[in-house]
Amino acid sequence: MLQDEILSLLRSEPEAYRSGEEMSRQLGVSRAAVWKAVEALRRAGYEIVSAPNRGYRLSAAPDDLRAGELTAALSGRLVGREVVCLDTVDSTNSEVKRRAADGATEGLAVLSDEQTAGRGRRGNAFQSLKGKGLFCSVLLRPRVPLDALGQLTAWTAVAVCRAIEACCGLTCGIKWTNDIILNGKKLCGILTELEFEAESAAAVAVVVGIGVNVGQTEADFGPDLSPIATSLTQALGRFPHLSLSGEGAGLHFLLTAPHLTEGEMVQRAARSGIRVSPLSRYCHQVSPPPSTVVVGYAGLPLEQLEACANLLGQALDPVTPLPEDARPNE
Repeated sequence: MLQDEILSLLRSEPEAYRSGEEMSRQLGVSRAAVWKAVEALRRAGYEIVSAPNRGYRLSAAPDDLRAGELTAALSGRLVGREVVCLDTVDSTNSEVKRRAADGATEGLAVLSDEQTAGRGRRGNAFQSLKGKGLFCSVLLRPRVPLDALGQLTAWTAVAVCRAIEACCGLTCGIKWTNDIILNGKKLCGILTELEFEAESAAAVAVVVGIGVNVGQTEADFGPDLSPIATSLTQALGRFPHLSLSGEGAGLHFLLTAPHLTEGEMVQRAARSGIRVSPLSRYCHQVSPPPSTVVVGYAGLPLEQLEACANLLGQALDPVTPLPEDARPNE
């Protein structure tokens, strides 16, 4: 959709002007089409400044869920290679499964403003009120043995904790392994589902679903959920709005080394000048803690990351994008 493409270009350099001619050339459309798309964005609530001989600049945006809000930050990444934003859906996991069956590529991310049949583990219902949460599912097609996927939910949980800490300044924990806990209450649920090939029993698709409580009040949760659930709005005392900061995204890596304790892994990495974060920092009710560390972000040379992986005797596994201000080495 041209509006999302224009929005993505404006988001990529939020402090800079982008000329209509430049955007029309880059997108392969006429300048009139660019102007119409900009006007449509303005009608949707986006404040776009225009200046003669300079072009357009995005100055403010509504809290809308649009692909154009995300694609610039995810450019070149595996996760978010394709972003689909929906007003409503039965379940983002179910939608990704349907698209995977139709041949969707790895990295597809589906987000929705509402789920009418959101679910958690064991088929439990997951409250997904319209405009109150972040509901997202990602399609992966890993070419690895089945047992190598065992920690995928934990990896996702760490990424969610770091993202919340970076965006909202809140320190969460993990109730092993698929619940994110804040102040003793559930803030987020993660549901990882696998699709298998009948003949080989190999995993042909992995769907990772994330549901974050964002805008719920105690009244939204009701008497049954309010004692055990919380939201970002409740924790912050305000609704967490979109930012025009333009922070880039770094890559979040995980290393596992079963032959080393977590402390040994951290010490060895530190001797090489690389700071890592133990997974157990986020984990509740885990004994013994998993021998896993989080290491490396954009800005840390790949050679250093590879050296750290070699030091620990493990391969380097990229997992998910994270904001730059969540880097542990800064």
